[in-house]
Amino acid sequence: MKRAENLNAPSLNGWLLAAGFGIAAFLVAKVVGGFDYTPSAFFGIVVMFGAGMFTGMSWGGSVDAPAADAGHGAVSAVAAPAPVAAAAVVAPAAAPAAAVSKADASAPVAAVAPVAAVAGEGTKPAALAAARGGVADDLKKIEGIGPALEKLCNEMGIFHFDQIASWGANEIAWMDGNLKGFKGRVTRDKWVAQAKLIGSVGMEEFQRRAKTNDY
Repeated sequence: MKRAENLNAPSLNGWLLAAGFGIAAFLVAKVVGGFDYTPSAFFGIVVMFGAGMFTGMSWGGSVDAPAADAGHGAVSAVAAPAPVAAAAVVAPAAAPAAAVSKADASAPVAAVAPVAAVAGEGTKPAALAAARGGVADDLKKIEGIGPALEKLCNEMGIFHFDQIASWGANEIAWMDGNLKGFKGRVTRDKWVAQAKLIGSVGMEEFQRRAKTNDY
C-alpha cells in the first residue's frame, strides 16, 4: 500500500548546499572577475537561489507505508479494553479501604487513656511542711534547677538535698510526671545522682565535678 506524503517542504541540507554555491559564485566574481562587492554579492545571491530551486526543494512523491503502521491500528484496538478491566479489578478494593479508614479514625480516641495513666505513675515523695530549721538548701546548686524549678519544688514540700537523694524509681517517676512545665527534668538532669554526690563528697567537691558532669 502506498500513501502520499508532502515532499514539497524545503530541504535544509539542500539550501545549505545552495548557500555554498552562492558563496563560491561570490568569490569567483570578486577574485577572478574583479567585480566590486555589490555586483559580486548580487551574483552570489542569484546563484544561491537558482541552485536552491533544485537542491532545496522536492517535488512530491509517494512512499510505501511501513508494515508496522498497518498493524498499529489492530494493536491499539486490542489494547483499548485493558483499562476497563483494570478499573473493574481496582473498584472492589475501594470498599475495604473506606472501612479501614473509619477504623483508623477511632484509634486515637482509644489511645488517650494510657497517656493519662502515665501522668499518674509512681509514688509521691515524702514532703515537708516547711524547711528544717526554717532554712532550705539552695537547690539551684543542682545542675538543671533554676529559680522557677526551685520555687516549684518548695511548693511541693521539697526543700533539702537529702530529700531528693532518697528518691527511688517510683518517686522519680512521679516527680517527672508532675513538675508542671518541667516534666521529665528529674531524670534528664540527674537530680538524684547530684543530690547523693553533694551528700557524700560535700558541696566544694561536687561543684568541681559538676564542671565535667562527673556525677
